[in-house]
Amino acid sequence: MTDGPLNDQQVAAFHEDGYLFIENFLDEEEARLLQQACRADSIMQQHAMDVRDSAGRRTNLSLWNHPGDDIYGIIARSARMVDAVEQLLQDEVYHYHSKLSAKEPKIGGAWEWHQDYGYWYNNGCLFPDMLSVFIAIDPCTKENGCMQVLRGSHKMGRIDHGFAGEQTGADLERVEQAKKRLELVYCEMKPGTALFFHGNTLHTSEANLSEHPRWGLICCYNTKSNDPYKEHHHPGYTPLHKVPDSAIRETGAKSTAATQRFLQQDRDDTTRRMEAEASG
Repeated sequence: MTDGPLNDQQVAAFHEDGYLFIENFLDEEEARLLQQACRADSIMQQHAMDVRDSAGRRTNLSLWNHPGDDIYGIIARSARMVDAVEQLLQDEVYHYHSKLSAKEPKIGGAWEWHQDYGYWYNNGCLFPDMLSVFIAIDPCTKENGCMQVLRGSHKMGRIDHGFAGEQTGADLERVEQAKKRLELVYCEMKPGTALFFHGNTLHTSEANLSEHPRWGLICCYNTKSNDPYKEHHHPGYTPLHKVPDSAIRETGAKSTAATQRFLQQDRDDTTRRMEAEASG
């Protein structure tokens, strides 16, 4: 039997497929509060980077290392989140970073095929004992560029990555061969649905050519035992202060309170590209 909020079938599905959907991870009210906070967050918008895909279309990306007391940080530190991640990774976890990926109507760019561990490997993390959680802020559909995953691709191990536009992308020869053997899954999600996916799961998303936005909050985690062996632009092991699930509603639509939560702003172009890690 598993020890945590997920049942045995969910844990088995994650390890077999490399991903797991949890519908209503945020209930309707919590999802509304998150969307309200994001749309009104001027500090988040000021610190967003325009990351271009290989076709030149752009996605706004905000990224921060340490979770605060706003709704983003409370979600990342909530018991339902932390307990589920620790159950899947079988270790104490800490917050590696979070990001807000905002694909605007008609202009939102694609995210190239990649594995998150494809570039986290370079940050000094020895093992792929890491995962990301994408929470839909808007409805995610094929039309507005929902995430796509290759079922079971985490079993391939890490593959080589390089730059595609201003993003980190996987070796396309390997990706094309994997697509011939593995099922392509379109991750259509309603607001509040969460997609947990392994650090080695290949994923991508297409440009948003629809009339509707596609925003998502992505919370990323590493295990305590996988503490990076060198300093990098994401943190080493930092104890995570877990909060009760009720804190999400209590916090409400409180958004970013301080600019220091974002990565330093005087980064050069190379560092900017590294921090514009492909995000689904």
